[in-house]
Amino acid sequence: MAIVEPMWERVLLSRSEQRVLRTFREYLVTPGEMLCFSGPKLEQDQVALDLLKDREFVVKESFKGGYSLTQAGFAAMNDSR
Repeated sequence: MAIVEPMWERVLLSRSEQRVLRTFREYLVTPGEMLCFSGPKLEQDQVALDLLKDREFVVKESFKGGYSLTQAGFAAMNDSR
């Protein structure tokens, strides 16, 4: 597990959440940009995406499989290397 530590709290990210954030990093996604997950990748990462959405690290877009990083998600992505 990686630890992301904003000034106000410590957040533990599961391996699956880290994997999803690595995918955003791989495609050089910045806050507000949408990345689309599809097929087996969407099925594999759905639970982690839902957890990241609950933490407000990503926003689910109306486009099927589309997710955007928030500022907090972008910070977590960069801190979880």
